[in-house]
Amino acid sequence: MSVTIKDIAKRVGVAPSTVSRVVNGSASISEETKSRILQVMEEMNYHPNSLARNLVNGSTFCIGLIMDARDEGTFSNTFFNRSVYAIEKVTQANGYNLLIANDDSSMGISAVEKLVLEKKVDGLILPSNCVRTGLVEMLMRNECPFVVLGEPAVMKKEACWVDANNEEGAKEAVLHLAKEGFERIAFLLENRNTVFAEKRLAGYLEGIRTAGLEENPDFIRECGQSEQGGSIAEHMLEEKKRPDAFLCSNNVIAYHVLQTLKRKNISVPGETGVVTFDNYPFAQYMDPPLTAVDVDTFGIGEQAAFQLIHKIKRADSGNQQTLISTRLLVRESSRRGEVNE
Repeated sequence: MSVTIKDIAKRVGVAPSTVSRVVNGSASISEETKSRILQVMEEMNYHPNSLARNLVNGSTFCIGLIMDARDEGTFSNTFFNRSVYAIEKVTQANGYNLLIANDDSSMGISAVEKLVLEKKVDGLILPSNCVRTGLVEMLMRNECPFVVLGEPAVMKKEACWVDANNEEGAKEAVLHLAKEGFERIAFLLENRNTVFAEKRLAGYLEGIRTAGLEENPDFIRECGQSEQGGSIAEHMLEEKKRPDAFLCSNNVIAYHVLQTLKRKNISVPGETGVVTFDNYPFAQYMDPPLTAVDVDTFGIGEQAAFQLIHKIKRADSGNQQTLISTRLLVRESSRRGEVNE
């Protein structure tokens, strides 16, 4: 026979309502009494009925994390996975469970709408690529707290979001390369049609201007697929006015750029410098080790979870837009000064 609140109360010597208040966290109880009740609950292997507790509190103690399952890259994306890990840690530490759902409306009403309309979650965390005007309006209409992972392309002021300061990171990388004596800095990115790519491009251009270098539109190239970074770099290196440094938007592009430079017997960093966005997963293990703009994806997920829990507990907290600073980790691939000493 399962243990009940009355059994706990009898063992401790308090009223069942006192045990109930400890279980629900709904009133202040002396630390001594609370500790004794929690100890007896553990000794008697008591587990609260979550359904009953949720009915009393009007809360599910569940947070929804939305992802687009149609994009297989979502599940193999190392950076998204680190954010998910951080979200899970924060939600568990604050007494919430994490529910992952697919943002798919191909069968009519989406899973996101069902979670909200059926009151199955207290709030949602959305990746920026899932943010649509209609979805945000639905969440606001139903007073469902939500936070966006990454700066969204739409409804920026209406949403609470957390992102890395990509603009700051790109500018710092360019200024570092300029300080090392590089003057013709190219920027290779995968896809310009994303908010973070736009921010990185803006930071790159600001860095070029601040350093007093010549702006050259031909030095900005879109790879389409990261694996094309090497062939694009090869074409650029064959031009009369070739780059003497590359800022790459991810590790894969940087890897292929390095392979091209090695094949053409161009020394790094003696003749050409290379800097990549993202320290993880293997920037430091390349030959030579790559200078990297480190994006704190764990911190992004952590901050998103903290902000959502705050919005759940305080509905009037408003929307906050947070940019987390990047770090430039300087390594051999861009230290031209040391080579020339």
